[in-house]
Amino acid sequence: MIRTYKYLLRPTSEQEQSLDYLLWQSRRLYNVALEQRINAYQETGKGINYQAQWAHFRDMRHSEPETFGKLNATSMQQLLRRLDKAFSAFFRRLKAGETPGFPRFKGRNRFKSMEYTYSDGCKLRSNEQGRFTFYVQNVGEMRMCYHRAIPENASIKHVVVKCVNNRWYACLMIEVPDRPIAPRTEPRAIGVDVGLKSLLALSDGSLIENPRWLRESLAELRVVQRKASRRMKGSNRRRKAYEKVAKLYEHITNQRGDYLQKITNTLVSKYSLIGIEDLTLAFMNRNRSLALSSHDAGLGMFRQLLQYKAEEAGTLVVAVNPAYTSQVCSGCGEIVQKDLSVRIHECPSCGLVLDRDMNAARNILSLALQKQPGWGCQDVTWAAAPCVS
Repeated sequence: MIRTYKYLLRPTSEQEQSLDYLLWQSRRLYNVALEQRINAYQETGKGINYQAQWAHFRDMRHSEPETFGKLNATSMQQLLRRLDKAFSAFFRRLKAGETPGFPRFKGRNRFKSMEYTYSDGCKLRSNEQGRFTFYVQNVGEMRMCYHRAIPENASIKHVVVKCVNNRWYACLMIEVPDRPIAPRTEPRAIGVDVGLKSLLALSDGSLIENPRWLRESLAELRVVQRKASRRMKGSNRRRKAYEKVAKLYEHITNQRGDYLQKITNTLVSKYSLIGIEDLTLAFMNRNRSLALSSHDAGLGMFRQLLQYKAEEAGTLVVAVNPAYTSQVCSGCGEIVQKDLSVRIHECPSCGLVLDRDMNAARNILSLALQKQPGWGCQDVTWAAAPCVS
């Protein structure tokens, strides 16, 4: 399996200038290669492929040692492949009848990363004291925050050096062999219903709150965005003001990601089977009333993190059809119609009264167990409610 480990780099001022120069030359190469493709099509009526462009810029790299010559050869190849993928995606969507955007020239604010093949232009190194540094060609060895050890049996395949809000990161794509999954001594199952009021409702009766990181920071965001909008266009003060806005958004993203990492790690470590809804989030993201709350909750990120963590832990994630999970009574199976504003489920047939999302979580678990006939009701983590037949 492929995993990405992200590390913060601590370059000196001189090394930071060298990184900025390499990023500038990479962006310049991308724009020149894009212009070459456009001119070739306008003059000949035919496009130009990656192989022809690499042969051209390889010679240019030798003839211009102070500009393109500073770039690593494989990094240039990765950059030209990135442009080639952009054109392939453009023509693929065009043939499918969609309306794709044509590959655009990259401005300073739209180009933030460089790609390398590991051990060719970049290298992770350690000294006798066990301190790790990261080497980049024509930059040197940089200090790094090695907060997460790479597994001994893993191999680094690809590296992306990127700049986010004036801070540099090294993203290492590592290949880890699949670990043998030990059988669980006490298999347990849980149903999970995602929502906006409570982030998660579990079939065992617990609710996980939604911190609403973005909404909590909206007041501060409004202040810094107003200050930025008042600055003169093109000025350094305007650029610095919008850097503050970007850093605040990054902080919110990090808070949300850390919270979801901890939740998903707890779920996959405690349960052997997790039932979830097979949701498409477009209906919430395109709704004027729900879009902000939907993006703030990060439900798509939750599903992505849960899937890969469950794969590593040997937990089975079963996605079920979400239709009528909130309407069906988890106690007797009777359909109880209710609007979205009604948050309490009250069944007139069996008298079951509980939270609407918790009722949905129990139904999700029942549907997940139906898909896995090897599981029985004795394996279900279910508080004060009968098993649904």
